[in-house]
Amino acid sequence: MTVPVPDRVLVQHALTGAWLHTALPVTDLEYGPELSGPGALRGTLSPRLVASHPTLADPGTTAIYVESAGEIQWGGLIWDVRARGNDYTIEAASWSSYLMHRYDLDGEHGGRGPYVFADRCQVIRNIWAYAQSIPDGDLGVVVDSTTSSSKIGTPADVHHSYWYEQKSLGDQVDELVSDQATPEYTCVTSWNADKTAVVKRIKLGWPRLGARRTDIEFSSGVNIVEEPEQVLAGDEYAQVVIGTGAGDGSAKLRQISAVRNGRLRLEAAAAFPEVNGNDVLKARVEWERARRQTLGAVEQVTIRNTPAAPFGAWQVGDDVYTRIHNAWTSYTGWCRVTGWTIRPTAPGGPQAVISLRPSAEFIYGGL
Repeated sequence: MTVPVPDRVLVQHALTGAWLHTALPVTDLEYGPELSGPGALRGTLSPRLVASHPTLADPGTTAIYVESAGEIQWGGLIWDVRARGNDYTIEAASWSSYLMHRYDLDGEHGGRGPYVFADRCQVIRNIWAYAQSIPDGDLGVVVDSTTSSSKIGTPADVHHSYWYEQKSLGDQVDELVSDQATPEYTCVTSWNADKTAVVKRIKLGWPRLGARRTDIEFSSGVNIVEEPEQVLAGDEYAQVVIGTGAGDGSAKLRQISAVRNGRLRLEAAAAFPEVNGNDVLKARVEWERARRQTLGAVEQVTIRNTPAAPFGAWQVGDDVYTRIHNAWTSYTGWCRVTGWTIRPTAPGGPQAVISLRPSAEFIYGGL
């Protein structure tokens, strides 16, 4: 992302690659990526335009792109189209959303599995290779060659993809990236070198995506334009965590991390079935307890384009120092960017709504 205001929106037939429109007049446009998810796009079209060109926003088979300064900033598939009165709204999600509509019809990803001590990154590549090997299923997505030390499957617990489980390929990918110390991904879209074709990429990160940034910040009175909500969630709080690891019944590994801090005792259970050692399990449970004792997280900030954090300066996964001070909230600390939405035509000028989580909630390649 280089500038906040898009030059044009393009739509393309997802299977044939034929361009349907190269300057689609979309209003109320919002778009952005996501950490280990597809991100989203929303906008409104003229009903008169759609009536005269009914294939422009055909859900499930139309790709849509946002271009700015000659570079594609976002790309994905239109999934939802709704007409109401004079409004014709569209919603899209980026490339990983496609796997939510695909299944392993052959089992073991067409013979690429089962998996024992398999790199999760390779399993993700196998899932995409299988999905795109089926007729009319090739979206043209390229998955990074990143490797990791995060493994799945053991000789005693082989990891399978059974055809009869009817679990979507998207759900399978989510399971591979949803735990701590597992790979991360985001969807990236760009032109190729001569700008004759679109590159659709799954960017894999190990041990993480992004980096700790000391050159930018999100701050009240500087670039934060709305007072963010501070979340104090007692349902998530616990100073006692009971964690379980691998094994069954009485042989299941268990560790308890507990502190007394003058508050009513609250307990939480956490399962880490892939953990086979008590030392690793103990560290993981202590981390989970420390995470749950953190109250007052700020989950979202809305910023404007300033030198403190110019649009395009941050990436998915970055840790950014965040300072929020207002009548209700006083928060200072490192927060991780887990996604954002660009609002090019927001009142008062372009805005970015950035989703955040405390950086301490993440474990990268350890424990």
